[in-house]
Amino acid sequence: MKRKTGDIPKIMVFRPDWSEFQDFSRYIDFMESRGAHKAGIAKVIPPPEWIPRKTSYYEDDIMNMVIPAPICQDVQGKQGIYQQLNIQKKPMTVAEYRKLAESPEYDTPYFFDYADLERKYWKNIVYKCPIYGADVSGSITDNDVDVWNINKLGTILDYVNQDYGIKIDGVNTAYLYFGMWKTSFSWHTEDMDLYSINYIHEGKPKSWYAIPPEHGRRFERVANGFFSADFSACPAYLRHKMSMISPQLLAKNSIPFDKITQEKGEFIITFPYGYHAGYNHGFNMAESTNFASPRWVEYGKRAQLCKCQTDNVKIDMDTFVKRLQPEKYELWLQGKDIGCHPEDPSQRMYPAPKH
Repeated sequence: MKRKTGDIPKIMVFRPDWSEFQDFSRYIDFMESRGAHKAGIAKVIPPPEWIPRKTSYYEDDIMNMVIPAPICQDVQGKQGIYQQLNIQKKPMTVAEYRKLAESPEYDTPYFFDYADLERKYWKNIVYKCPIYGADVSGSITDNDVDVWNINKLGTILDYVNQDYGIKIDGVNTAYLYFGMWKTSFSWHTEDMDLYSINYIHEGKPKSWYAIPPEHGRRFERVANGFFSADFSACPAYLRHKMSMISPQLLAKNSIPFDKITQEKGEFIITFPYGYHAGYNHGFNMAESTNFASPRWVEYGKRAQLCKCQTDNVKIDMDTFVKRLQPEKYELWLQGKDIGCHPEDPSQRMYPAPKH
């Protein structure tokens, strides 16, 4: 699995057996030992013994669930550079959302393969705003599932709740996403540059684009040129999740990326500082959250945060530095923890901020 120098890391696919699947954090370590993190995201196909929900996904407990703030995604722009504005709609149940998603007005167009659907996505991105049932607090995994249960992964991110008693919706708790054709997620890294996990429980696939973390700074420079006004207003504007750049434009600007399609019953893992974006192929139900490993701590300490939005997630790194980098703790408190961002090609040294 070694790559030649200069090769672009490819998104890797893992198929753990039942025994390998038992320890989540250990399996993430194994994936990274194989270089999975270098592409920014990876796919995991769970073993057939793993059943996240025993009953149908179309039972009343899910169908009657309310999506409190569905968003109409209005995409504006041209020639591969777009901005996505989210317009909040009134609450609806999952059953009502599904009916809308599968109606002739919003349903997936005819396509003969995923490449054809991708072309249709980029060609029609500014027409007909789709509606996304995003960021719904909750889980549709059975509570007795004790491995790879997104609602209780048992990683070091749990220290946030244990030590501070803080629950951050969708970060250290599960979020549900009800998608339809053309609903999108713009280019971003996770809050605090954490890891994330996403599972499609039911329905149509999601297509993902990913940029290797080692090329994240190059990607930012190119994006800053395209979105210069946003960059001037907020250097961390990509955290607003509004900026979309087509794969053709990335290729034209020599930004390395890879893409993969996630089917029902598959996981996508995103790694620290891995920029990703994508879209849904049709009606689906996905569950997602963030998690952490000791390797993330240095990323969290040096993550660039948005200061202009009040609801942006900020995690106090104190407990992580104290527990996992005790030798740096005093220096960090004094603002003398000198180092560079783990993915900074210039190796610029600076004190880690105490956000």
